Amino acid sequence: MNFEGLDPGLAEYAPAMHSALDPVLDAHLNPSLLQNVELDPEGVALEALPVQESVHIMEGVYSELHSVVAEVGVPVSVSHFDLHEEMLWVGSHGGHATSFFGPTLERYSSFQVNGSDDIRQIQSLENGILFLTKNNLKYMARGGLIIFDYLLDESEDMHSLLLTDSSTLLIGGLQNHILEIDLNTVQETQKYTVETPGVTIMRQTNRFFFCGHTSGKVSLRDLRTFKVEHEFDAFSGSLSDFDVHGNLLATCGFSSRLTGLACDRFLKVYDLRMMRAITPLQVHVDPAFLRFIPTYTSRLAIISQSGQCQFCEPTGLANPADIFHVNPVGPLLMTFDVSASKQALAFGDSEGCVHLWTDSPEPSFNPYSRETEFALPCLVDSLPPLDWSQDLLPLSLIPVPLTTDTLLSDWPAANSAPAPRRAPPVDAEILRTMKKVGFIGYAPNPRTRLRNQIPYRLKESDSEFDSFSQVTESPIGREEEPHLHMVSKKYRKVTIKYSKLGLEDFDFKHYNKTLFAGLEPHIPNAYCNCMIQVLYFLEPVRCLIQNHLCQKEFCLACELGFLFHMLDLSRGDPCQGSNFLRAFRTIPEASALGLILADSDEASGKGNLARLIQRWNRFILTQLHQDLQELEVPQAYRGAGGSFCSSGDSVIGQLFSCEMENCSLCRCGSETVRASSTLLFTLSYPEDKTGKNCDFAQVLKRSICLEQNTQAWCDNCEKYQPTIQTRNIRHLPDILVINCEVNSLKEADFWRMQAEVAFKMAIKKHSGEISKNKEFALADWKELGSPEGILMCPSIEELKNVWLPFSIQMKMTKNKGLDVCNWTDGDEMQWGPARAEEEHGVYVYDLMATVVHILDSRTGGSLVAHIKVGETYHQRKEGVTHQQWYLFNDFLIEPIDKHEAVQFDMNWKVPAILYYIKRNLNSKYNLNIKNPIEASVLLAEASLARKQRKTHTTFIPLMLNEMPQVGDLVGLDAEFVTLNEEEAELRSDGTKSTIKPSQMSVARITCVRGQGPNEGIPFIDDYISTQEQVVDYLTQYSGIKPGDLDAKISSKHLTTLKSTYLKLRFLIDIGVKFVGHGLQKDFRVINLMVPKDQVLDTVYLFHMPRKRMISLRFLAWYFLDLKIQGETHDSIEDARTALQLYRKYLELSKNGTEPESFHKVLKSLYEKGRKMDWKVPEPEGQTSPKNAAVFSSVLAL
Repeated sequence: MNFEGLDPGLAEYAPAMHSALDPVLDAHLNPSLLQNVELDPEGVALEALPVQESVHIMEGVYSELHSVVAEVGVPVSVSHFDLHEEMLWVGSHGGHATSFFGPTLERYSSFQVNGSDDIRQIQSLENGILFLTKNNLKYMARGGLIIFDYLLDESEDMHSLLLTDSSTLLIGGLQNHILEIDLNTVQETQKYTVETPGVTIMRQTNRFFFCGHTSGKVSLRDLRTFKVEHEFDAFSGSLSDFDVHGNLLATCGFSSRLTGLACDRFLKVYDLRMMRAITPLQVHVDPAFLRFIPTYTSRLAIISQSGQCQFCEPTGLANPADIFHVNPVGPLLMTFDVSASKQALAFGDSEGCVHLWTDSPEPSFNPYSRETEFALPCLVDSLPPLDWSQDLLPLSLIPVPLTTDTLLSDWPAANSAPAPRRAPPVDAEILRTMKKVGFIGYAPNPRTRLRNQIPYRLKESDSEFDSFSQVTESPIGREEEPHLHMVSKKYRKVTIKYSKLGLEDFDFKHYNKTLFAGLEPHIPNAYCNCMIQVLYFLEPVRCLIQNHLCQKEFCLACELGFLFHMLDLSRGDPCQGSNFLRAFRTIPEASALGLILADSDEASGKGNLARLIQRWNRFILTQLHQDLQELEVPQAYRGAGGSFCSSGDSVIGQLFSCEMENCSLCRCGSETVRASSTLLFTLSYPEDKTGKNCDFAQVLKRSICLEQNTQAWCDNCEKYQPTIQTRNIRHLPDILVINCEVNSLKEADFWRMQAEVAFKMAIKKHSGEISKNKEFALADWKELGSPEGILMCPSIEELKNVWLPFSIQMKMTKNKGLDVCNWTDGDEMQWGPARAEEEHGVYVYDLMATVVHILDSRTGGSLVAHIKVGETYHQRKEGVTHQQWYLFNDFLIEPIDKHEAVQFDMNWKVPAILYYIKRNLNSKYNLNIKNPIEASVLLAEASLARKQRKTHTTFIPLMLNEMPQVGDLVGLDAEFVTLNEEEAELRSDGTKSTIKPSQMSVARITCVRGQGPNEGIPFIDDYISTQEQVVDYLTQYSGIKPGDLDAKISSKHLTTLKSTYLKLRFLIDIGVKFVGHGLQKDFRVINLMVPKDQVLDTVYLFHMPRKRMISLRFLAWYFLDLKIQGETHDSIEDARTALQLYRKYLELSKNGTEPESFHKVLKSLYEKGRKMDWKVPEPEGQTSPKNAAVFSSVLAL
């Protein structure tokens, strides 16, 4: 309410007087007030005033039920009935909040909201309470915990708030604007300017916002635009209170007199149907508060500051007999509120007392209140307290039962050893962002825990399953019990939750807080995303692929290079491999190997993903090896990676190929030797099922140097004979790729058994090391907690489910044998770091990646990768030299501890593929990347269409003197066709949820010149040939007709997607700026990553926050007076129109220097759009920009 014109004595209650909760009596207060009131010695809690049992409540008539002291001597500033629970909230002038439960007003909670300012309004929400002070909005739980604290500008003086919906709040005050706050993001989303400053009261109906001003006016505002629809000048002095019910608005306030402001005893009542005043209502009290209390009739409750209350009808006459009196402890009533059930009234006075009036003995505050949670009672122990500071205090004061048996804690000395508390590992986020200066590392504080505080845990619990906060996916995971699930959240299959805006409002940053790019999973056959990431983070492979370019239409190496380029440009935003997977689906070998999954199999998880990804691993290495062996490079594509390899063999062969000798020995004694090579190895497990220890190195050696008995042809015997086939290694690869082949319970049990044996041996080894040296110096104990100590004494959790070594050593012997052994950091420290380089033929391989199959019965399983990201990637992305293990789960990327990469719980986490790389691998290869795309791709090229004629040409290719430069404008538009329809589900409430969006394919791409004498003339207008089945040509929106994309019958300029893609890539790399409408979707479907500073999108240039996006057709009509997109869309027309709109934007905003004037233009644009319902009028004989002279020059070709 507005306190202007109230008792001047209230001005003496300065906010500073009540900043501390001190029970000292104020000098202004009556000393008799504290008689029979016992003060709490801490000055916080006060007992409620008892109510006489003789009080009789008459049904239907309001009378006082209870009175209670909220805070002695501190005036009550606001009261509020909780809308969700049976509680009454009270705020004081000292910034203190108190809640009372039920009609008996039992104190529920009491806490300080603000140290100096008074609480001006309270609003209850489902999960907490909103408190508004002068320049602060605080959201607190009902028990007093702070949920958020939003600080406003210090110059603000807020008085009122209004909850417009469950997540939007309006705040008003004495300034000339009203703020809109989003409670989900706790951010200011809009600032509405009000013509009459001083909004102290706000109400809302289904038609208007009502704002009460200090000047005595009440303004009615539109619910959508907040524009003033009507205004009532109620009082000449000031407004005290008003309320709205149905079609009636009732106000009370002050009128200007010669001596100042005087309380007006006439209530101004207005009819909202005719927007005019009706007969004023004269009352017999000085109205300060009023509320509609609609029960059987729409009666009004009018309250004066002196405590008088009168009920009357707003359109009738006031009867003096309807007046009753509230007996405040203080001289004045300060606040008044009505419960939602209309059964209770609350009054707060200037002495800190609250009075509850009801119309029944057992009232309820709400029609349907939920149950209130109470704190558990304090259980006081009957045992005497012990003062631990007294050394002579006998501990026998605590009784212990007498027993003669050996206590459980009495371990024999032989079985016990000191076990110091191990220091926690350094946060992975700190290691990732750390920069070293000398031997000292510096990193910003991630603020994941309190400073200088370490939680003490007696047992390291496996808390990782619930520590990862994840937004619920759609539709998986909506009704899930997280504690009953075996799979950790970060390993579960993640899906994108689509909304009306598609992907624009999906928070990918929640899943990926790094600068590395994830991959989207909704594309068909995207199960290989994890392997694409593995290949990308192999530095020689990445550089090799990005330097490659050939003439084949569907070349996996080229498409993978384009995808790697997108991953390089991304700064944490996810990418999609749609073009790569499109080329992958066209290769016959992939289909023959069963690598192309049907949509139904992929969605239901019927395919065995572990076998599938291992076959895909072999296929992709073989395919890349074949693609890179072709050395014929056309002139237009020259520069395709010749620096890597000058021989006939590809660099993929140099990296992955292992040269072998296959020997076949027949029982007749004849031996046949053949040379061969392989790009990867498959693990072969021993047949015995005993629990003996079997190192991974032994299994790997057995798999590489495989020996088996089989039937083979013998030239000597001239028939098939049993032969012994052995395999010897001639040359080891630089990258050792291993398929684990854990495809049955037999192999899974072998991994599980070896992990258990390795765990027992590790525990025995580390406990033996400790027991050998029982007397440790203090420095030795500290060393166990250091990073070096962690390597020597890992925790028990780090040793579980581990059989895989981080490093292995392989040595070629003189008799063509191979020695393989596990390699540890301790061995390296013992033998010296240069051991592997000094001895000829000895190589150390480090684990670089593991691909695992996640077994999840709910989702059908998924594939994820653990990848050790090298220093070069961190240096490019984050500017730090650091190595770190990461989990890659489609678009979820998270740093992990290195032990997690080798821990395989075979119940849900099964290894599939391992990648080991030689140490110092990058130093052997040239890692420079030269962009293989040259300007010649923009020159004229032949069309694939057989029937195209020159008369059908719609563009003029660029000449050599027209080649674009950095910063040049290019108008762009694209048209699409649908390959797969959208998959959605209809919920029970009638809303639609998109499970899988429609799969689009680009059908036409147009680029027009943005400057020069030929501005507006297209230089690219390519129709894209497609071999996939088109479900919908979208002719109404794309202008593409059946047959336009068929090379046999099309009359258009038909090209391949790769050819046009190269043109756009060259324009992006050269640094041009693209102008268009809705370019974000265009680039997404084309599968291009464009830097944001190279995109000028008119859909955002002509857009106001939190408003709808405006179509290109309406913008062209409004600003350019052009009628476009009449029957169908035309990409040349759209691209040229977008260019003209951008020129218009520069003209209206003075090249961006006058945003305020342009904001007014946008407001008039939206007002016009709402009036026209965003539809362009269709007069007869409309013209189109196609008929412009600039277009005729193209048709004259």
